[in-house]
Amino acid sequence: MPATFSTFASTVQGETAFTVLAVARRLLAAGKDVIELEIGDSPFPTSPAALEAGVEAIGAGHTHYGPSLGLPEFRAAAAEYVARQYELSVTADHVVAGPGAKIFEQFFCEAFVNPGDGVLVFSPHFPTYPANIQRRGARMVLSRLRAAHDFRPNLADVERFLAADPRPKAIFLNSPHNPTGGVATLDDLEGLAGLIRGRDVAVFSDEPYDAMVWRGRHRTLLSQPGMLDQCVAAYTFSKSFSMSGWRLGFAVGSPAAIEVLGTLTNTALSCVPPFTQLAGMAAMADDGPVRDERMADFRRKVERLVDGLNAIDGVSCLMPGGTFYVFPSVAPICNRYGITSHGLALYLLEAADDRRGVACLGGECFGGAGGGFLRLSCAEPDERLSEAVAFIGEAVTRGERAAAYLQSHPQYRLREPYPDD
Repeated sequence: MPATFSTFASTVQGETAFTVLAVARRLLAAGKDVIELEIGDSPFPTSPAALEAGVEAIGAGHTHYGPSLGLPEFRAAAAEYVARQYELSVTADHVVAGPGAKIFEQFFCEAFVNPGDGVLVFSPHFPTYPANIQRRGARMVLSRLRAAHDFRPNLADVERFLAADPRPKAIFLNSPHNPTGGVATLDDLEGLAGLIRGRDVAVFSDEPYDAMVWRGRHRTLLSQPGMLDQCVAAYTFSKSFSMSGWRLGFAVGSPAAIEVLGTLTNTALSCVPPFTQLAGMAAMADDGPVRDERMADFRRKVERLVDGLNAIDGVSCLMPGGTFYVFPSVAPICNRYGITSHGLALYLLEAADDRRGVACLGGECFGGAGGGFLRLSCAEPDERLSEAVAFIGEAVTRGERAAAYLQSHPQYRLREPYPDD
């Protein structure tokens, strides 16, 4: 008889974006014209200095093991980069390399969280947060993000968590926020730091979209007094330098926390490939102007998508404070047809038209608080974004098609109307 899977493996949920991506690619292969707005990947090639340095590093033989903490020169370069960008006083001892930023969710929980501890998560939330909290046997406590508050963290919920939870130990902060585009303000960060300072509470500050802030500039909790001792911040090269396939990122924290994260890297990954780190060093040193030009292009695309969506009856979309996503409310449309927002997303992809579809994500992919919303990436050419908006505007009027899709996919039937936030 086959061995049984663990309870964790039997219940863990993955990132739905990749599931929808697989459906989109299957339909594309079958000849359907699919406008892909589901995945958070840059449409640009790897920034030029990084690409050249990475290829040169491979040719020079930097393809063997390296230190688990990362190459000393990479750690020093990353420290200098965040110090310059965000006014931090850090050195190489405050940095550990990683294969992107996502792995640090797991390592943070392993470093700070024990079974039974409470972990506060602002929701909608990135879909891999629950799995990494679950791995430790901890409890996820949710704080709802609201459009009326620009999807910024609710500090009153933090205060209640610290006062009422039997074992409050950690907070997951994501700013700029995926999926909503909300950005924590300086006041938010000062308030959060004031609430946790001196307590046995750690914060995972997830900052992959640090270069994508459309109002003001990016700020990190690390810059608040005392927070280097209570916070681990994670960064990636995937968005800023179009290096998603290189799998490179780093985390910043206290030297003591970084040593622990280095040990966890050793046990799980051995090391990050040296040639990717050398490519990242070149990106940080030389590709800033290219990064800024591309970020400006993303901002323009986001504005274009927001304006187009707001012209559709039943859709309401805030201009996000950051990221290359928009998070429009489609609650009136969902309520009209009795379909969940994830069902609506799949209807737009699979059934609204025989020859064309738009791939996006229903808000439920990011927890129950995302119900009634869609998440769309703007990582497509301008004309494709315009085509997507026109398609959605027409598709949501095809009541008979929507009803037929719901009839054949009853799992997407809406049990209770969404509130129109």
